[in-house]
Amino acid sequence: MQNFPDVLIVDDEPHILKTMGICFEDLGYQVTICSDPVRALNLIKTKSFDLAFVDLKMKPVDGMQILRAILDEAPQTTVIIITAHGSIDSAVEAIKKGAYHYLQKPFDYEELQIFARKVLEYHNLKREVVDLREKVREMALPGNIITQHSKMHEMVDLAERVAETNLSVLIEGESGTGKELFAQLIHQKSGRSDKPLVKVNCAAIPENLLESELFGHVKGAFTGAVKDRKGRFEMAHQATIFLDEIAEMSPGLQAKLLRILQQGEYEKLGENISRKVDVRVIAATNRNLEEAIKEGVFREDLFYRLNAVRIKLLPLRDRPEDILPLIQFFMRKYAKTEQVQISPQALKIMQRYRWSGNVRELENVVQRAVLLARKGQIEANDLPEEVSAATGQPDQKLSLEEMEILHIKKILQLSPDLNEAARLLGIDPATLWRKRKKYNL
Repeated sequence: MQNFPDVLIVDDEPHILKTMGICFEDLGYQVTICSDPVRALNLIKTKSFDLAFVDLKMKPVDGMQILRAILDEAPQTTVIIITAHGSIDSAVEAIKKGAYHYLQKPFDYEELQIFARKVLEYHNLKREVVDLREKVREMALPGNIITQHSKMHEMVDLAERVAETNLSVLIEGESGTGKELFAQLIHQKSGRSDKPLVKVNCAAIPENLLESELFGHVKGAFTGAVKDRKGRFEMAHQATIFLDEIAEMSPGLQAKLLRILQQGEYEKLGENISRKVDVRVIAATNRNLEEAIKEGVFREDLFYRLNAVRIKLLPLRDRPEDILPLIQFFMRKYAKTEQVQISPQALKIMQRYRWSGNVRELENVVQRAVLLARKGQIEANDLPEEVSAATGQPDQKLSLEEMEILHIKKILQLSPDLNEAARLLGIDPATLWRKRKKYNL
């Protein structure tokens, strides 16, 4: 059933009331007209309105007094001040005190309808923000995972169900989709939660050091190995290890990881003694491992060992309904003691943006905007230029590499998925993956 907006018009000029009433009724709005400002004060206490158009110059109660009353009694109502040309300064003062905008007499019928639609769009966005702020705490799933998308709810349910098992888990998803959050959730819900989750980013550690980092080494194993060192698997004994960006692991290390998964055994670097370890492995990747297998850079037998349970996380562009609750969550996280709002214009920009960096990029943008926000409200100019002008043209001289970054970001914004982006760029998906990794896109 369609909800028609309720509009209050307060003006002591009968022809203004009649014209505006007919105009808004033609738009399908429910209209209440009032020529007595004293009666208007009682109306706002007894009935809820979406929009209120209030004349500035009235007696014995003026528009500023009605504005204050609405802000006190019905702050959810969006107020527009009606003013004559000579009262513009007073109308601007009313905006500073809480009115959304002003409407100047005389006005054209069609222009008034266009103006009313824009005001209603603003009002609906404002109401959506308020409603979701109230619901966002209820929306939080275990592990601070914020989502309204049914597929993501299914993945959370799957993570909770496999947590109590010792099965290996493979979490797939683009950078910034929350793979580490899901790994933490699985560990927290498991019987190993009394011990820490040991995390390793396989792409962040140079290949020649990763073996020692994972399996440890003995004194003298290589130049600089002046004493024995525990590896991450030894630290994760009877606990859980999270191997992020598993596709970056060399074939030799993949073979050693396969041995741990099959036999629960490994050897430290520089010794030939097999050691037993009881560890639950959660691996994550932002690459398509089937493609990596075809390219010969990832072992098929390791893939099937890791893939006992597979959790696939959606990119943020495929779950746009999560953008607003995530914004609210991060605003509350970074505002701390101060309550910060977001303007409908800034919200509209963020909802249009495609978030190639997913939730991590959104979090960074919100954190920055909260720090820059004045008077507790995030405005459009508090957003980074690449967000507010994602499809704009650069106005500065750029290097070839900067132009490539800008062009890839633009194609990522326009494309429904990474395969289509690669096609539009004229490169294969693996090359696009490497460029996104290189430029942190």
